[in-house]
Amino acid sequence: MYLNQLQHDDLYVPTAVVPLKDLTQMPTRRGLEQAIISNGRIVNVVSKSYGHIPNDLFFKQAEQLLHDAELSFETRSINREDRSFVMDIIIKDANQFTVKHEADAILPMLRFKNSYDGSERTSGHFGFYRKICNNGLHVAQSEIDFAIKHNKNNTTLILPKLNHLFQKFLDNEFYSIVDKFNRMKSVKIMDTEAFVKAVLEEHKLFRYECSDTNDNPSKRSRMVIDIIDHESLLLQESPNLWLGYNAFNEVLHNTLKRSFSQQERLDRRLFDTVLNMAT
Repeated sequence: MYLNQLQHDDLYVPTAVVPLKDLTQMPTRRGLEQAIISNGRIVNVVSKSYGHIPNDLFFKQAEQLLHDAELSFETRSINREDRSFVMDIIIKDANQFTVKHEADAILPMLRFKNSYDGSERTSGHFGFYRKICNNGLHVAQSEIDFAIKHNKNNTTLILPKLNHLFQKFLDNEFYSIVDKFNRMKSVKIMDTEAFVKAVLEEHKLFRYECSDTNDNPSKRSRMVIDIIDHESLLLQESPNLWLGYNAFNEVLHNTLKRSFSQQERLDRRLFDTVLNMAT
């Protein structure tokens, strides 16, 4: 199976850590001795003891773990202004599943994050990739633990072998979340606009109405409604809570200006809210 239309930004832009006083010709304050430069721009100022983790070190080692585990995969890479970065590793082996529809394939995914501006913690976690809309679903709790050892002259990253971690994720969390997906799918949405309004009243992601004097759905609200309608036609099924959650997920990750971590936290909250509607 080939996953097309995946985003492939350049994660390996030139980066360096240089003494700030060399750039400014001025004395620096304690704790702000070094500048992190990414692709020719200063993106962060840090202490002299800060252990900078370049993407070359992190993402290439993470990708090598999948090769070592002999798993078939494809990657998606996101670079936001040469400051924060994501590599999604989508597993294409037999451990994929469908949510009651052969056209709505969901695959296991690992997300690795790094940033040069301090906005993201260098981290990794398990998730899901929904093929029909190229979306990542960040509702799993399983994180990938690794060690970072650094001193003044060197930073070493120690990542675990993934075979055991991946099997543990499948055994402990993967199929329990699949069951939640199916519960969402079993509940039809009778009034799409009322559903969107109810979710927005709880989470305030954006305004439902166009304005104080216009109760019609706003541009982003209409986006969510249109996505639900489009996927309902595409999959030849009635609108349901599963499609509703995924419509919000798509707008959250592709339209709203949030950090990767903020998007993931909001994703989990949206998921819980819509799942509660299925009970």
